[in-house]
Amino acid sequence: MLTSCFEKWWIPIVFWVAALGLVIVSNWTPVPFLGIASFILLTLSLLFLFGSAVYHLVYRRWLKAILTGLLGVGTIAGIILYAVFIFAMEQLDGDKWADNLTIPTNITLNTPKEQSIISSDSIGHSTGKAFDFELYNSFQPGLYEYAIWIGKTEPGTIYLKAYEVTQEYPLSTDNLAKSSSIKIINDTDSIIQFGTKDHFTIYEGDWGKPYAARFEVWFHPDNGNPDRKLTEKIYKIEGWQR
Repeated sequence: MLTSCFEKWWIPIVFWVAALGLVIVSNWTPVPFLGIASFILLTLSLLFLFGSAVYHLVYRRWLKAILTGLLGVGTIAGIILYAVFIFAMEQLDGDKWADNLTIPTNITLNTPKEQSIISSDSIGHSTGKAFDFELYNSFQPGLYEYAIWIGKTEPGTIYLKAYEVTQEYPLSTDNLAKSSSIKIINDTDSIIQFGTKDHFTIYEGDWGKPYAARFEVWFHPDNGNPDRKLTEKIYKIEGWQR
């Protein structure tokens, strides 16, 4: 079957065109699965093109071999040049989102603690600490983790909302609630610590451009009751440099 596809030299080219079109569409569509699928299909189409080129070289069909081979090489070269261009533009321009933001002086401003990984030994264990919420720096600016110390409560999920304080601009709304979610259950009378297992990302802003953000801790009960806000703190943060 594969040989018959190579024999019809235009089939790999049609597959390549379709895959390339899907890549272009995925760049304008906020669906992560579509981006992954388009990348896989484009990779397969390139393998298909190179396989077709080799097949036609073996049978001395020079024009077809050169055409399919050049399409594959040209696509790879185009991807590399595009990546270099995007990287260069980002380095030159940077993210200007936080350029004109100021940090108010009349607020209680916290700083994320310098602890890249929350101690797993303390997660899910009783502590002497009172109810609290703490934000931690991860391995790059803009990447964060957090821990919460909470008393007896029904099963549910803790998650975060974040806002820039001067404009009340909601931060990273597409993924923050999901990436910061923590399943909790505490049916004891003790304060228990829970924490993230991985970092979450604040995309707004750039490295070296700090601003004030209010982090709200919300609780979603498993029993279907309405979500409720547990606490909030204002932190001095930076966005992730893309």
